[in-house]
Amino acid sequence: MLSLLIYGLIKSVILALYAVGFSLTYGISGLANFAHGALYILSGFAAWSFINTLGLPFWVSGPLAVMVTALVGFLFYWVLLLRLRGIALAELIVTFAAGVAILELLTWRGFYGIRYSLPLFMRGSLEIGSVAVDYQRLFVVVTGMVLVGLLWLFVHHTKIGLAFRAMAQNERTALSVGIESDWIGSLALAFGSALAAIAAMVVLPLGVMESTIGYEVLIYALAVAIVGGLESTLGMVVGSFIIGYGQIIAAKYIGAKWMIIVPLAAIVLVLAVRPSGLFGKFKELEERV
Repeated sequence: MLSLLIYGLIKSVILALYAVGFSLTYGISGLANFAHGALYILSGFAAWSFINTLGLPFWVSGPLAVMVTALVGFLFYWVLLLRLRGIALAELIVTFAAGVAILELLTWRGFYGIRYSLPLFMRGSLEIGSVAVDYQRLFVVVTGMVLVGLLWLFVHHTKIGLAFRAMAQNERTALSVGIESDWIGSLALAFGSALAAIAAMVVLPLGVMESTIGYEVLIYALAVAIVGGLESTLGMVVGSFIIGYGQIIAAKYIGAKWMIIVPLAAIVLVLAVRPSGLFGKFKELEERV
Protein backbone atom coordinates (compact mmCIF):
# COMPACT_ATOMS: atom_id res chain seq x y z
CA MET A 1 0.00 0.00 0.00
CA LEU A 2 2.84 2.42 0.84
CA SER A 3 4.49 1.78 -2.53
CA LEU A 4 1.17 2.47 -4.26
CA LEU A 5 0.84 5.81 -2.44
CA ILE A 6 4.43 6.86 -3.15
CA TYR A 7 4.59 5.85 -6.79
CA GLY A 8 1.06 7.12 -7.36
CA LEU A 9 2.24 10.52 -6.12
CA ILE A 10 5.29 10.42 -8.39
CA LYS A 11 3.20 9.45 -11.41
CA SER A 12 0.64 12.17 -10.64
CA VAL A 13 3.31 14.86 -10.42
CA ILE A 14 4.82 13.69 -13.72
CA LEU A 15 1.39 13.98 -15.36
CA ALA A 16 0.96 17.46 -13.88
CA LEU A 17 4.33 18.45 -15.38
CA TYR A 18 3.17 17.11 -18.75
CA ALA A 19 -0.06 19.10 -18.60
CA VAL A 20 0.85 22.41 -16.97
CA GLY A 21 2.19 24.03 -20.15
CA PHE A 22 -0.74 22.79 -22.25
CA SER A 23 -3.23 24.01 -19.64
CA LEU A 24 -1.54 27.42 -19.31
CA THR A 25 -1.55 28.04 -23.05
CA TYR A 26 -5.20 27.06 -23.44
CA GLY A 27 -6.32 28.94 -20.34
CA ILE A 28 -4.79 32.20 -21.55
CA SER A 29 -5.19 32.14 -25.32
CA GLY A 30 -7.86 29.49 -25.87
CA LEU A 31 -5.35 27.67 -28.09
CA ALA A 32 -5.15 23.89 -27.76
CA ASN A 33 -1.50 23.36 -28.70
CA PHE A 34 -1.41 19.85 -30.19
CA ALA A 35 2.33 20.25 -30.82
CA HIS A 36 2.87 20.18 -27.03
CA GLY A 37 4.20 16.61 -26.94
CA ALA A 38 6.50 17.24 -29.89
CA LEU A 39 7.97 20.32 -28.21
CA TYR A 40 8.52 18.24 -25.07
CA ILE A 41 10.63 15.63 -26.85
CA LEU A 42 12.29 18.23 -29.09
CA SER A 43 13.65 19.98 -26.00
CA GLY A 44 15.09 16.67 -24.78
CA PHE A 45 16.93 16.07 -28.03
CA ALA A 46 18.11 19.69 -28.03
CA ALA A 47 19.63 19.24 -24.57
CA TRP A 48 21.20 15.93 -25.65
CA SER A 49 22.72 17.64 -28.70
CA PHE A 50 24.16 20.47 -26.62
CA ILE A 51 25.74 17.93 -24.28
CA ASN A 52 27.12 15.51 -26.87
CA THR A 53 27.86 17.84 -29.79
CA LEU A 54 29.01 21.02 -28.07
CA GLY A 55 30.32 19.36 -24.91
CA LEU A 56 28.26 21.54 -22.58
CA PRO A 57 27.35 20.34 -19.09
CA PHE A 58 23.71 19.45 -18.41
CA TRP A 59 23.20 22.42 -16.08
CA VAL A 60 23.95 24.65 -19.10
CA SER A 61 22.34 22.49 -21.80
CA GLY A 62 19.04 22.17 -19.92
CA PRO A 63 18.31 25.91 -19.63
CA LEU A 64 19.47 26.43 -23.22
CA ALA A 65 17.05 23.75 -24.43
CA VAL A 66 14.23 25.41 -22.47
CA MET A 67 14.98 28.77 -24.09
CA VAL A 68 15.19 27.25 -27.59
CA THR A 69 11.85 25.47 -27.09
CA ALA A 70 10.25 28.69 -25.83
CA LEU A 71 11.52 30.46 -28.97
CA VAL A 72 10.06 27.71 -31.17
CA GLY A 73 6.69 28.13 -29.44
CA PHE A 74 6.88 31.90 -29.87
CA LEU A 75 7.62 31.53 -33.59
CA PHE A 76 4.83 28.98 -33.95
CA TYR A 77 2.36 31.69 -33.13
CA TRP A 78 3.68 34.37 -35.47
CA VAL A 79 4.48 32.07 -38.40
CA LEU A 80 1.70 29.45 -38.25
CA LEU A 81 -1.16 30.71 -36.10
CA LEU A 82 -1.42 34.48 -36.48
CA ARG A 83 -3.79 34.34 -39.46
CA LEU A 84 -5.80 31.45 -38.00
CA ARG A 85 -6.69 32.94 -34.60
CA GLY A 86 -10.28 32.32 -33.70
CA ILE A 87 -10.68 29.37 -36.09
CA ALA A 88 -10.44 26.57 -33.54
CA LEU A 89 -10.40 23.65 -35.97
CA ALA A 90 -7.71 25.26 -38.12
CA GLU A 91 -5.57 25.96 -35.03
CA LEU A 92 -5.90 22.36 -33.91
CA ILE A 93 -5.00 20.96 -37.35
CA VAL A 94 -2.00 23.25 -37.79
CA THR A 95 -0.52 22.59 -34.35
CA PHE A 96 -1.09 18.84 -34.68
CA ALA A 97 0.49 18.82 -38.16
CA ALA A 98 3.47 20.79 -36.87
CA GLY A 99 3.89 18.37 -33.97
CA VAL A 100 3.77 15.33 -36.27
CA ALA A 101 6.30 17.00 -38.59
CA ILE A 102 8.70 17.57 -35.69
CA LEU A 103 8.38 13.99 -34.43
CA GLU A 104 8.78 12.47 -37.89
CA LEU A 105 11.80 14.69 -38.57
CA LEU A 106 13.44 13.49 -35.36
CA THR A 107 12.77 9.88 -36.36
CA TRP A 108 14.15 10.50 -39.86
CA ARG A 109 17.29 11.99 -38.35
CA GLY A 110 17.79 8.78 -36.38
CA PHE A 111 17.03 10.13 -32.91
CA TYR A 112 16.00 6.86 -31.32
CA GLY A 113 17.74 4.10 -29.42
CA ILE A 114 19.22 3.49 -26.01
CA ARG A 115 22.11 5.94 -26.39
CA TYR A 116 19.75 8.92 -26.42
CA SER A 117 19.20 9.77 -22.77
CA LEU A 118 19.78 12.70 -20.44
CA PRO A 119 21.97 12.42 -17.33
CA LEU A 120 20.43 12.12 -13.89
CA PHE A 121 20.48 15.16 -11.64
CA MET A 122 21.14 12.93 -8.63
CA ARG A 123 22.15 9.31 -8.23
CA GLY A 124 21.22 7.01 -5.39
CA SER A 125 18.01 6.21 -3.57
CA LEU A 126 16.22 6.81 -0.30
CA GLU A 127 14.28 4.36 1.84
CA ILE A 128 10.78 5.59 2.72
CA GLY A 129 9.40 2.97 5.06
CA SER A 130 10.03 -0.23 3.16
CA VAL A 131 9.98 1.45 -0.26
CA ALA A 132 13.17 2.49 -2.10
CA VAL A 133 12.76 5.66 -4.15
CA ASP A 134 15.57 7.05 -6.28
CA TYR A 135 16.61 10.67 -5.82
CA GLN A 136 15.71 11.60 -9.40
CA ARG A 137 12.04 10.75 -8.80
CA LEU A 138 12.08 12.71 -5.56
CA PHE A 139 13.58 15.60 -7.52
CA VAL A 140 10.71 15.32 -10.02
CA VAL A 141 8.16 15.60 -7.19
CA VAL A 142 9.89 18.63 -5.66
CA THR A 143 10.25 20.30 -9.07
CA GLY A 144 6.56 19.78 -9.85
CA MET A 145 5.43 21.29 -6.55
CA VAL A 146 7.82 24.24 -6.82
CA LEU A 147 6.85 24.87 -10.45
CA VAL A 148 3.12 25.01 -9.68
CA GLY A 149 3.82 27.37 -6.76
CA LEU A 150 6.04 29.67 -8.83
CA LEU A 151 3.48 29.67 -11.63
CA TRP A 152 0.78 30.81 -9.19
CA LEU A 153 3.02 33.63 -7.95
CA PHE A 154 3.86 34.60 -11.53
CA VAL A 155 0.27 34.93 -12.72
CA HIS A 156 -0.84 36.78 -9.57
CA HIS A 157 2.08 39.11 -8.86
CA THR A 158 3.77 40.10 -12.15
CA LYS A 159 2.61 42.44 -14.92
CA ILE A 160 2.81 39.77 -17.60
CA GLY A 161 1.03 37.29 -15.34
CA LEU A 162 -1.75 39.76 -14.61
CA ALA A 163 -2.08 40.46 -18.35
CA PHE A 164 -2.35 36.70 -18.86
CA ARG A 165 -5.16 36.51 -16.31
CA ALA A 166 -6.95 39.50 -17.83
CA MET A 167 -6.83 37.94 -21.29
CA ALA A 168 -8.06 34.62 -19.91
CA GLN A 169 -10.99 36.21 -18.07
CA ASN A 170 -12.26 38.59 -20.77
CA GLU A 171 -10.38 39.24 -23.98
CA ARG A 172 -12.48 42.24 -25.06
CA THR A 173 -12.03 44.01 -21.73
CA ALA A 174 -8.30 43.28 -21.84
CA LEU A 175 -8.09 44.77 -25.33
CA SER A 176 -9.92 47.88 -24.15
CA VAL A 177 -7.23 48.61 -21.53
CA GLY A 178 -4.37 48.25 -24.01
CA ILE A 179 -3.39 44.60 -23.69
CA GLU A 180 -2.36 43.37 -27.15
CA SER A 181 -3.92 39.95 -27.75
CA ASP A 182 -1.42 38.66 -30.31
CA TRP A 183 1.57 39.39 -28.10
CA ILE A 184 -0.12 37.76 -25.12
CA GLY A 185 -1.04 34.77 -27.27
CA SER A 186 2.52 34.36 -28.52
CA LEU A 187 3.93 34.75 -25.01
CA ALA A 188 1.42 32.20 -23.71
CA LEU A 189 2.57 29.71 -26.34
CA ALA A 190 6.21 30.47 -25.50
CA PHE A 191 5.60 29.98 -21.77
CA GLY A 192 3.66 26.77 -22.38
CA SER A 193 6.47 25.46 -24.57
CA ALA A 194 9.05 26.37 -21.93
CA LEU A 195 7.05 24.51 -19.28
CA ALA A 196 6.95 21.45 -21.54
CA ALA A 197 10.74 21.70 -21.86
CA ILE A 198 11.23 22.01 -18.09
CA ALA A 199 9.13 18.86 -17.65
CA ALA A 200 11.33 17.10 -20.20
CA MET A 201 14.54 18.12 -18.42
CA VAL A 202 13.46 16.49 -15.14
CA VAL A 203 11.42 13.52 -16.43
CA LEU A 204 13.43 12.29 -19.45
CA PRO A 205 16.51 11.32 -17.37
CA LEU A 206 14.33 8.51 -15.95
CA GLY A 207 14.52 6.64 -19.29
CA VAL A 208 15.63 6.77 -22.91
CA MET A 209 14.28 9.25 -25.44
CA GLU A 210 12.09 8.19 -28.35
CA SER A 211 10.15 10.47 -30.67
CA THR A 212 6.99 8.42 -30.02
CA ILE A 213 7.05 9.68 -26.42
CA GLY A 214 5.75 12.95 -27.82
CA TYR A 215 2.42 11.34 -28.71
CA GLU A 216 2.12 9.84 -25.21
CA VAL A 217 2.82 13.20 -23.57
CA LEU A 218 0.13 14.86 -25.70
CA ILE A 219 -2.42 12.19 -24.75
CA TYR A 220 -1.61 12.54 -21.05
CA ALA A 221 -1.70 16.34 -21.17
CA LEU A 222 -5.07 16.26 -22.94
CA ALA A 223 -6.49 13.73 -20.50
CA VAL A 224 -5.40 15.69 -17.43
CA ALA A 225 -6.68 18.98 -18.85
CA ILE A 226 -10.03 17.53 -19.95
CA VAL A 227 -10.64 15.70 -16.67
CA GLY A 228 -9.79 18.69 -14.51
CA GLY A 229 -11.15 21.41 -16.79
CA LEU A 230 -9.17 22.94 -19.63
CA GLU A 231 -8.94 26.42 -18.08
CA SER A 232 -8.48 25.42 -14.43
CA THR A 233 -5.07 25.10 -12.73
CA LEU A 234 -6.64 23.42 -9.70
CA GLY A 235 -8.49 21.08 -12.03
CA MET A 236 -5.21 20.26 -13.79
CA VAL A 237 -3.66 19.22 -10.46
CA VAL A 238 -6.71 17.18 -9.40
CA GLY A 239 -6.96 15.57 -12.84
CA SER A 240 -3.31 14.52 -12.72
CA PHE A 241 -3.84 12.82 -9.35
CA ILE A 242 -6.98 11.02 -10.53
CA ILE A 243 -5.29 9.66 -13.64
CA GLY A 244 -1.92 9.09 -11.95
CA TYR A 245 -3.31 6.99 -9.12
CA GLY A 246 -5.72 5.33 -11.54
CA GLN A 247 -2.78 4.17 -13.66
CA ILE A 248 -0.81 2.86 -10.69
CA ILE A 249 -3.85 0.96 -9.37
CA ALA A 250 -4.55 -0.47 -12.83
CA ALA A 251 -0.92 -1.59 -13.20
CA LYS A 252 -0.90 -3.23 -9.78
CA TYR A 253 -4.21 -5.08 -9.92
CA ILE A 254 -4.88 -5.58 -13.65
CA GLY A 255 -1.60 -5.28 -15.55
CA ALA A 256 0.87 -2.65 -16.77
CA LYS A 257 -0.50 -2.78 -20.32
CA TRP A 258 -3.77 -1.26 -19.03
CA MET A 259 -2.07 1.96 -17.89
CA ILE A 260 -2.54 3.72 -21.22
CA ILE A 261 -6.26 2.83 -21.16
CA VAL A 262 -6.85 4.86 -17.98
CA PRO A 263 -6.38 8.37 -19.49
CA LEU A 264 -8.38 7.44 -22.60
CA ALA A 265 -11.23 6.05 -20.50
CA ALA A 266 -11.11 9.16 -18.30
CA ILE A 267 -11.47 11.41 -21.37
CA VAL A 268 -14.51 9.50 -22.65
CA LEU A 269 -16.18 9.34 -19.23
CA VAL A 270 -15.71 13.02 -18.38
CA LEU A 271 -16.80 14.25 -21.81
CA ALA A 272 -19.92 12.10 -21.53
CA VAL A 273 -20.85 13.16 -17.99
CA ARG A 274 -19.40 16.66 -17.55
CA PRO A 275 -18.00 18.14 -20.79
CA SER A 276 -16.41 21.15 -19.05
CA GLY A 277 -14.36 18.95 -16.69
CA LEU A 278 -14.47 18.65 -12.92
CA PHE A 279 -13.43 22.28 -12.31
CA GLY A 280 -14.28 23.75 -15.70
CA LYS A 281 -16.05 27.08 -15.87
CA PHE A 282 -17.58 26.66 -19.30
CA LYS A 283 -21.30 26.11 -19.46
CA GLU A 284 -22.53 22.56 -19.66
CA LEU A 285 -23.95 21.23 -22.92
CA GLU A 286 -27.55 21.41 -21.76
CA GLU A 287 -27.06 25.07 -20.82
CA ARG A 288 -25.65 25.91 -24.25
CA VAL A 289 -28.48 24.37 -26.23
